Amino acid sequence: MALETAAANGTVKAGSAKNKIGRKIGMASKTATAVKKQQPRELTEEDILKAPEKDYMNEAQLAFFKKRLLEVRDQILRNADDTGEHLRENEITTDPSDRATLEEEYTLELRTRDRERKLLKKVEKSLRMIDDGSYGYCEETGEPIGIPRLLARPMTTLSIEAQERRERVQKLYGD
Repeated sequence: MALETAAANGTVKAGSAKNKIGRKIGMASKTATAVKKQQPRELTEEDILKAPEKDYMNEAQLAFFKKRLLEVRDQILRNADDTGEHLRENEITTDPSDRATLEEEYTLELRTRDRERKLLKKVEKSLRMIDDGSYGYCEETGEPIGIPRLLARPMTTLSIEAQERRERVQKLYGD
């Protein structure tokens, strides 16, 4: 702080070690400012929908979807923590009807968390795909999945056509 004040007042001698450090500090702050300017601005859904096809899955769009996926992941993890706390609370009821109601609520909550656990795996997979550059493209065909589909379900890995084909096969041959 004293160095910055001395540099501002012009009391630091040219060529001194303190002056060199002061110049380095000034250059570092300019570099940090330049880095901030290079950061892509946050997009909205409208911006992404209006973007031309040549901008498909550019850096700004990938950042948008990564942020969305991280929010979904955080929400799932919070829900899991809340469920754990809720199940640890031992409510003692003597009435069999109340006990049955509590057991049913616990079962429903655990079933929901199990679905979210499976969804969490898909979210994690999508985040890895963003990192390796394959996010937004169909796993089966390699074609773009499409912005509207990704906005509706950011963790999807198949285009609509590939998903429909997969569902038809599952319907014919079972799981």
